Amino acid sequence: MTILSEETQPPPPSATSPPPLQQELPITTATTSAAKKKLTLIPLIFLIYFEVAGGPYGEEPAVQAAGPLFAILGFLIFPFIWSIPEALITAELSTAFPGNGGFVIWADRAFGPFFGSLMGTWKFLSTVINIAAFPALCIDYLKRIFPIFASGLPRQLALLISTVLLAFVNFTGLNIVGYFAVALGVISLAPFIIMSAIAIPQVQSHRWISLGQKGVKKDWNLFFNTLFWNLNFWDNVSTMAGEVENPKKTFPLALFCAVILTCLGYLIPLVAVTGAVVVDQSKWEAGFMADAAKTISGSWLKFWIEIGAVLSGIGLFEAQLSSSGYQLLGMADLGLLPKFFALRSKWFNTPWVGILMSTLIVIGVSYMSYTDIIASANFLYSLGMLLEFSSFLWLRWKSPQIKRPYKVPLRMPALIIMCLVPSCFLVYIMAIATKTVYLVSGLTTLGGICWFFLMKVCKSKGLFHFKRVMNEEI
Repeated sequence: MTILSEETQPPPPSATSPPPLQQELPITTATTSAAKKKLTLIPLIFLIYFEVAGGPYGEEPAVQAAGPLFAILGFLIFPFIWSIPEALITAELSTAFPGNGGFVIWADRAFGPFFGSLMGTWKFLSTVINIAAFPALCIDYLKRIFPIFASGLPRQLALLISTVLLAFVNFTGLNIVGYFAVALGVISLAPFIIMSAIAIPQVQSHRWISLGQKGVKKDWNLFFNTLFWNLNFWDNVSTMAGEVENPKKTFPLALFCAVILTCLGYLIPLVAVTGAVVVDQSKWEAGFMADAAKTISGSWLKFWIEIGAVLSGIGLFEAQLSSSGYQLLGMADLGLLPKFFALRSKWFNTPWVGILMSTLIVIGVSYMSYTDIIASANFLYSLGMLLEFSSFLWLRWKSPQIKRPYKVPLRMPALIIMCLVPSCFLVYIMAIATKTVYLVSGLTTLGGICWFFLMKVCKSKGLFHFKRVMNEEI
């Protein structure tokens, strides 16, 4: 194995021509020189789980928007339309290119550095905007127990302090974050297992239909955005592929297990509670699961679910902050960002520059309204996913010679259909966005384009040091 860089290689291709499609895997010097323990299967499963879900805490608005029957059908059918195709693509491309950067590498290999950089802009900002929602959600649950956090200076300080403390945990190492995710997953899922076990004997199937027929107007925008927000970000874990032990075997199995865990984690409590608890559909707002637990079993279970919601938010924060930090490291390895973005902590081997930059943006975004946060994250994520589907199809068609330890067992026509169905949904999500979201996303995209050309100027003028680090397997 030979490590190559710009000092020993020709300069990377221009923005309009993709680099040679060979088995080039971004790595970092720290990764090869430091014998750090890498992620194994179980921590990786729970990291993926927290990249996507973290528990059934955010599914309640789907019932409020369309009734229990449509909510159950949505969480049953939508994984086949969206989650499974995205997980399959992630498994194939993460094993073909098992380096840090994930989807940025895929777009770079398919269409060149310009699209790699644009993918990085869309996915990075969608992730950090999404991360900003989790401290706010934790505070919203805590204020049920401690009303002082409802508004004003105490709430603002709580948001700031919680964000900084959680970022520090992320700084201590991905392996620690992985096992932390396992513990958080067990604790936050346990009350729903107990609640479902108590509620299932009380289920009456007619309630799934009758509750949705009380004249409450259906809000399909809220319904589909809720499904999308609760079941996306499967590809985020790809940015940490270089930190996984034996990723060519571990990634497909971890994704399969995480899909099963996530889908069952949403469906079972939803089926049990909607069939056992009689309450007006309009009451199913975020946090209603805790109220349902009190009705089913008592205040002790409600309290556990509220604490579990806080722990779930912490797990989501940690998993997605890790993803964004390693994404910036991967972009530096590709020469799309200055080399200092690839710096790692001497003590913990974590990409401290990427984590710090992500945290600062999260703090700035955390004071936006919750609705604007989710809508903006969904739109930017949709743009990135359309480019990701295109990269997947292009690489499969133009570069069948690339070694794929895991390969989606479908031919090109079926793959096109597999990508076309969720792409139509992405277009729908983008079409129903508000003017504010269009403005924010448009300015963000323009900023990403300007950033790419600014980096080219910096590279040509020698203002920063760029180094395209690759490894070539002989």
